[in-house]
Amino acid sequence: MSVPKLPDGPQTPSLIQTLQWMLRPIEYMEACSKRYGDIFTLRIGPVFKPQVFVSNPQAIGQIFTTDPKQLDSGEAAGIKLPILGQQSLLALEGKPHQRQRKLLTPPLHGERMLAYGELIRDITKQVTDKWQVGEPFSVLPSMQAISFEVILKAVFGLDQGPRYEKLKELLIAQLNPKRPIVAALMFLFPALQRDLGSWSPWGIFLRRKQQVDELIYAEIRERKEQPGSSRNDILSLMMSARDEVGEPMTDEELRDELITMLVAGHETTATALAWALYWIHHRPEVREKLLQELDSLGENPDPNIILRSPYLNAVCSETLLLYPVAMLALNRVVKSPLGMMGYQLDPGTLVVPCIYLTHHREDLYPQAKQFKPERFLERQFSPYEYLPFGGGNRRCIGMAFALFEMKMVLATVLSTWRMELADTKPLKPVRKGALLGPQQGVQMVVRGIHPQNQRTLETSSSSA
Repeated sequence: MSVPKLPDGPQTPSLIQTLQWMLRPIEYMEACSKRYGDIFTLRIGPVFKPQVFVSNPQAIGQIFTTDPKQLDSGEAAGIKLPILGQQSLLALEGKPHQRQRKLLTPPLHGERMLAYGELIRDITKQVTDKWQVGEPFSVLPSMQAISFEVILKAVFGLDQGPRYEKLKELLIAQLNPKRPIVAALMFLFPALQRDLGSWSPWGIFLRRKQQVDELIYAEIRERKEQPGSSRNDILSLMMSARDEVGEPMTDEELRDELITMLVAGHETTATALAWALYWIHHRPEVREKLLQELDSLGENPDPNIILRSPYLNAVCSETLLLYPVAMLALNRVVKSPLGMMGYQLDPGTLVVPCIYLTHHREDLYPQAKQFKPERFLERQFSPYEYLPFGGGNRRCIGMAFALFEMKMVLATVLSTWRMELADTKPLKPVRKGALLGPQQGVQMVVRGIHPQNQRTLETSSSSA
């Protein structure tokens, strides 16, 4: 008896599957999961190759632990975003990928990471000081502003000035296009990537990219001309890192990794923060419990104490469980025949660990659609059951930094302001490019300052 090559899946035309996946990804995945189970095949994207979606923890464990020589991500798995570059950690595989991970890991972890705590707190206060008491507003743009400033200052190490302002303007335009659907289709279908002049969508993208690159390379060049500086931003740390044979990263590698950190860490963190503020204020008992924990830490607590606060950690974990910002972990391409869940997958097959469906398994997470931070205080989940940052050799290298930033921002906002939701209706997730974001960006109202905060309401209002 022959072993089936591919799991079952929808038989509708590939173009229809792609449209359903683009327009209603959650409903489409849930319908497929209900009909076909823990593993099913879709044909979506530019080449309509079979993509095997997996939400079974044992199979995900197999994906994350299989030798990369047999199953790996990178450009061969379709990870090809023109904005990132060929030396991006996401596009590399094999030894070049291992080398980059080793060079990039230290600046994003441990004591070096904790050194950015005060910077994150200051940026959060600067942005939120502009909030007006009593006026409804969307919280997502503020979270985007905080996340963006953290990357420009902590990662790029840029100070206020002409280069900072120009790079900020260009990157915001590149990352938040006026027509996001057009941008998404351009990246999804390479046939649309045609430069028809400075007014065409692809032409605009290429010219912006060139301007961004010129500014980044100019910054790198200046740093190299002043090697004795005691800077501790992530770019400087990356420039001083050496591989096993004593070689530094090239300018192209530095550029591509900086842009990768920006693309992977800006909108994702901002969206997660907006979701967290929604859930915290949607569930008053969660808000009260969290405020009790934060108040017990005193004024301006040490970042390390905030990082280790158990209920804050549970709230962040539950936020990333319920609506993981990335619905899928990185595609893997099968390089040699691979048996999985009773199927024999041929080389060239794409395997997709599905974060969203795994996080909504009732056998793992009872009442999976309810916000229950306590579940993370009651038990630990394996990296194959809880995977908001992917896993294996492709787990997001910025995971520790993203969680640290998330906790610092939430602690600062909640210890400063008394807020409530402007609308109590349940908020639904919608596709925002490759991410799952809250519709309308979470509408909130500031009611006043937090009692423990020492600033007066007048000071807060005047700085706005």
